[in-house]
Amino acid sequence: MPAHAPKKVVLAYSGGLDTSIILKWLQTEYGCEVVTFTADLGQGEELEPARQKAELLGIRPENIYIEDIREEFVRDFVFPMFRANAVYEGLYLLGTSIARPLISKRLVEIAAETGADAVAHGATGKGNDQVRFELAAYALNPDIKVIAPWREWDLTSRTKLLAFAEENQIPIAKDKRGEAPFSVDANLLHTSSEGKVLEDPAEEAPDYVFQRTVHPEDAPDTPEFLEVTFEKGDAVALNGEAMSPAAILTQLNEYGRRHGIGRLDLVEGRFVGMKSRGIYETPGGTILLEAHRGIEQITLDRGAAHLKDELMPRYAELIYNGFWFSPEREMLQAAIDRSQAHVTGTVRLKLYKGLARTVGRWSDHSLYSEAHVTFEDDAGAYDQKDAAGFIQLNALRLKLLAARDRRLRG
Repeated sequence: MPAHAPKKVVLAYSGGLDTSIILKWLQTEYGCEVVTFTADLGQGEELEPARQKAELLGIRPENIYIEDIREEFVRDFVFPMFRANAVYEGLYLLGTSIARPLISKRLVEIAAETGADAVAHGATGKGNDQVRFELAAYALNPDIKVIAPWREWDLTSRTKLLAFAEENQIPIAKDKRGEAPFSVDANLLHTSSEGKVLEDPAEEAPDYVFQRTVHPEDAPDTPEFLEVTFEKGDAVALNGEAMSPAAILTQLNEYGRRHGIGRLDLVEGRFVGMKSRGIYETPGGTILLEAHRGIEQITLDRGAAHLKDELMPRYAELIYNGFWFSPEREMLQAAIDRSQAHVTGTVRLKLYKGLARTVGRWSDHSLYSEAHVTFEDDAGAYDQKDAAGFIQLNALRLKLLAARDRRLRG
């Protein structure tokens, strides 16, 4: 047993083969007590088997934590991110990235509750998740020890993993004995698929990869209309019916599923340096982003809106790279949240064949003035003669530049 071995470890545990192997490896390698934490983030899987598997592997019932944290996930992580209209590299809605800080937060909290001196995760040494889990954990407890078995053990192949599982009586599903066609991460915001059949970015992803949406070509031939109501930047009702944050995202996912909305095939630049091809499905989030931008169009001042769009790539990158609990993300969040003070109202969307489009928006906080933009008589609301001086003042420096250049050309 290593001299630095922890006495008790809280493991982020899915109940799957890999984290079950990690659980047993922690017991055999470190001889430590293990506490398991399984989060219901809306991944759509039954979590009771995780409890049964943990008990089978010798974890005492009081050391098994299975928690439904969907409301906290959407309210405190997804919604604040959507106030910023955050997308990474112009396309990715950050579904995996935004879940990691919440999981780490609970790992650290459970460690404090149970007297554990370490936490552990199943992220590999090639991906972004190891960074996200660990930066969040250290931000919340600088003294916590983090164990990343994929960076430590010698179980470097599927064959070795299966052999370890069999040696330690860890149940192996039949389909796990061969190579999985691709790996999947899921939560209430999205699904992410990568690896194996998806590794060649020149090849179109097989349709069976998509799990949350019908193919847009098979979506209904009749469009559906949906109204989303916002208060201070957060969705609060669908078609006039008030709902909780998680309930809203769940319903939006269903709208997006049947209309084939939210599919993305992306080759992204990972924080650790390599490029990776992923297939993402974010049906409800895609609708929510369109709706949020729709209500901001009439309630957000141009200067604030343009500044937000300048800040957004930096904000999105911070989330992608794992810096949710950093002071710079919190500073940006404060500015973003201030911008949402009047982002209240309702947006009407048209859902059809893979697309969600804003077709109407209204608000008591609207800055839109029909009197100022009408092509009919504006009854003195706007004096068009004022534009002449405005143009001349803005043209002055351009005139001076042009005059200098003409003089220098002789």
